[in-house]
Amino acid sequence: MLSWAESALYGAGGGLVVEAVVTFGRLHTWQQARHAARVATEPLPQLGTYIDPPADSLAALFRIVLGGVAAWLLHDELAGVFAAVAVGASAPAVLAQMGNAATVAEALQTGAAPATPAPPPVPTQPGPPGLDQARGETSP
Repeated sequence: MLSWAESALYGAGGGLVVEAVVTFGRLHTWQQARHAARVATEPLPQLGTYIDPPADSLAALFRIVLGGVAAWLLHDELAGVFAAVAVGASAPAVLAQMGNAATVAEALQTGAAPATPAPPPVPTQPGPPGLDQARGETSP
């Protein structure tokens, strides 16, 4: 089990990893646009079109902080480094779920059951034997 400080540190690292992946995606898009512009002999797009340093830096800072906070909140539940990094990487979603969670007592008081998604429809028309229409298999 990790201490609260270790969990927060590894969670922040998970947030940093996700932000690095997002930044790489933006740089890759810029690179592809530059290659396409070279082929079309058009003016090359500027990096500032794809990356906004003040806004992106602030978003990165918040993702890192959220990663650390999420892992800190869940440090008693985390079994290792990988779990802390995973919680940090998914911090916005994890914290949103925690904020929307209702206790059993709250659900009983309001009379509302937790919302569950409807199951996917099952095909009613049988196909030839050996083919699974749910997976898109068709007869030859």
